[in-house]
Amino acid sequence: MTNTCTKVFLRRRPYAGGKISLYLDYYPAILNPYTNRMTRRETLGIVIYAEPATEEQRRFNQEMEDKAEAIRCIRYQSLINEQFGFLDKAKQKMDFLAYFEKKARSQDEKWISVYLHFKNFVGGKCCFSDVTVALCDNFRSYLLSADLLRHPGRGGRLSANSAAGYWATFRCLLKIAYRERFFPENINDRLKGLKWQEVRKEYITLEEMRMLADTECDIPVLKQASMFGLFTGLRLSDLLNLTWDNIGRSPDGGHCLRLRTEKTDSQVTLPVSEEAMQYCGERDCGLVFKGFRRSMAQHAFKKWVKSAGIEKKLSFHCLRHSFATILISLGIDVYVVSKMLTHRSVRTTQIYADIVSAKKREASNAITLRQT
Repeated sequence: MTNTCTKVFLRRRPYAGGKISLYLDYYPAILNPYTNRMTRRETLGIVIYAEPATEEQRRFNQEMEDKAEAIRCIRYQSLINEQFGFLDKAKQKMDFLAYFEKKARSQDEKWISVYLHFKNFVGGKCCFSDVTVALCDNFRSYLLSADLLRHPGRGGRLSANSAAGYWATFRCLLKIAYRERFFPENINDRLKGLKWQEVRKEYITLEEMRMLADTECDIPVLKQASMFGLFTGLRLSDLLNLTWDNIGRSPDGGHCLRLRTEKTDSQVTLPVSEEAMQYCGERDCGLVFKGFRRSMAQHAFKKWVKSAGIEKKLSFHCLRHSFATILISLGIDVYVVSKMLTHRSVRTTQIYADIVSAKKREASNAITLRQT
């Protein structure tokens, strides 16, 4: 059996202003780890003079061509190493913590928390060659007994579900790193998950929703985004990223949302009521809820809920639970609710139907002729 080794050529092409752009040409094509697509070209961002007129320009051309050739040699060596099952040693010596931090900064606060926990776990130093199955298993154990980042050493521990969520995020990072060829094997195949504990899903009623609507908020955009979330069931991440380009008209003349949800990465089209649209304000460009920040969904949100006379311990995500529970209590089919929530499976939505059934049973037992 023979191996077809990819060759790497340094090519030139015309560039604006009488210059030449240098790029690499791979043959056969290689898989780009960032786009997961086959490609033959890699732009180097190096531009030289097409016809150097001075000694300084000729010297500049030579230096740039030498650098481009050096990059070509590095790429070729990496391809050869991976062609025969060996990871480039340079990758193994790279800083895994720096890689983790960069990925975390492009995600959300949970990723940042996981990164900080892992940084504490490894003592602030870890390269790719250090990331083994044994290290990952030890980090899994660490999460099960880790202190909260806000209160280290004070006895506050991560909840079982927080640990499970952080572990799932860390495994997602490992999967990405493997796809980008930083690891010779998919470490996830040899790691065990953490079980989630069933928790009570808190929600507000339709009457409490009206109470929120009638209560002023110190941060108007927080109230706007929250009420729109109650009317649509959108996740916090989707509300933060919602733009006016996502809102249009459907064939029936009503408003609709067309967006790619951040959590499931699925393209959806959802109808929106005219009443919900009132919380968006006048149509503009860019973000719908300008100035809305993730941090507002913590203390400021809970303060507003309490000022409305609602004593329940609500998180911002409870608005999504409330949307589902209210719809099902009003008789909307669970399959329709599942589609509105962009759930992949109706089974995920069924829990809300179970909550409503329990409340109906509670209501049926409320009327009694028995003496108390």
